[in-house]
Amino acid sequence: MTPWKVEWTGAAQKDLLTLDASTLARVRAALCRLAETGEGDVKKLHGLPGYRLRVGSWRVFFLRDSSLRTLRIFRVKPRKDAY
Repeated sequence: MTPWKVEWTGAAQKDLLTLDASTLARVRAALCRLAETGEGDVKKLHGLPGYRLRVGSWRVFFLRDSSLRTLRIFRVKPRKDAY
């Protein structure tokens, strides 16, 4: 099975700049696992388009395009600021 492509919006890229090195590594590892195997703590967002991936106390918000097999990451936020 072909892995999904991961695309980052400008806002998500700015969010990555605020992460410490270990959190950044965990977020990237979780996204790689999701893109390659589909595994991860993912839930559909209620009242909004898209999904969230939980990585410890961080949330990665993304849209899934099945036809292009693309995950478009639009925000990476700590849980306290995410909802």
